[in-house]
Amino acid sequence: MAHRLETAALQSLIEVLQQRSYTVLGPTPRDGAIVYDVLSSSADLPKGYTDEQSPGHYRLHSNGDATCFAFTVGPQSWKKFLFPPTIRLFSAFRNGKTVTLPGNGMNETGVPVKKLAFFGVRSCELHAIGIQDKVFIGPSYQDPHYRRLREQLFVVAVNCSRPSDTCFCTSMATGPKATGGFDIALTEVADASGIFYLAEGGTKLGEDVLMSVEHRPAGTEDLAKAESVLNSAAASMQKMLDTTDIKELLYQNHEHPEWEKVAARCLTCTNCTMVCPTCFCHTIDDATDLVGSEGIRNRRWDSCFTLDFSYIHGGSVRISSKARYRQWMTHKLAAWIDQFGTSGCVGCGRCITWCPVAIDITEEARIIREGSASEPEQMT
Repeated sequence: MAHRLETAALQSLIEVLQQRSYTVLGPTPRDGAIVYDVLSSSADLPKGYTDEQSPGHYRLHSNGDATCFAFTVGPQSWKKFLFPPTIRLFSAFRNGKTVTLPGNGMNETGVPVKKLAFFGVRSCELHAIGIQDKVFIGPSYQDPHYRRLREQLFVVAVNCSRPSDTCFCTSMATGPKATGGFDIALTEVADASGIFYLAEGGTKLGEDVLMSVEHRPAGTEDLAKAESVLNSAAASMQKMLDTTDIKELLYQNHEHPEWEKVAARCLTCTNCTMVCPTCFCHTIDDATDLVGSEGIRNRRWDSCFTLDFSYIHGGSVRISSKARYRQWMTHKLAAWIDQFGTSGCVGCGRCITWCPVAIDITEEARIIREGSASEPEQMT
């Protein structure tokens, strides 16, 4: 059942979640961008802001109205909370000849045990969380740190009302409407009377939370206006990625000349992997204090674009920019399907926006498709 919420209900919704012991995290404007951080109230939301995005370009602007979600996505993704950039896996202490390992409770690893509520999650990001679920809590391997946080997560999704010029979620079937993976989904609607939100519960818990805030049943006109917002967003999508046989396309074009051309531009700066909501490459660091009485093991984000990432005894496997860019794009759009049964791309466009030399994954795929090889090539 759909409900109509007025703008004041956003504050009530945050308060209800806080009362239920959730730490509410959501979008807020800071340093010229939309970032994700703790929301103390609805006043922290990006009210009156919109963003301007294109390859290698991002600007935040005031749109002069009362909307809170008239932007797309910024440089951060929700993975920073479920899969933190740095996490202590364990500490070991030496006292003489005795070595002790304190309990592996979540506080000692640096991951909070408090419950998290994500407020303002876009459909593409819901799909990204679902993809990381396959990586970290899939049937074969379980990451206990990710699982503990994920099991307690409450999600308030917000359907997109406008895409940026780098979005291509319709190509990836990941948006703009959230179809699952949320407890509550909101659609922000602006009409002559002002702003209201169409709210839908996705779980029993979500419905229970909705019943705790002021609402009324959505009318036929409310539903029609919300549907119009979503249809308009989908119709205004500028970019597209042809995913037809994309896995085979990339596997058959390992030596396509476009890899050399894009490598000449690529800085291997790792921006695309850092802003990506699904990339999960990481490394493990071991260290001790100066006297050798404490040893620690940390896990931190890494990137397939760094030379050291593929280092094994004797040197790095991928020494060229060409090899590293090809590895990233082929893994994202092809090998990921073999590993996890899904593409590793959700069409959020972050890698395009935040690439300092404006490399566009959709354009690279198009160029390769236009001059693709007819027979599979030997991988080297």
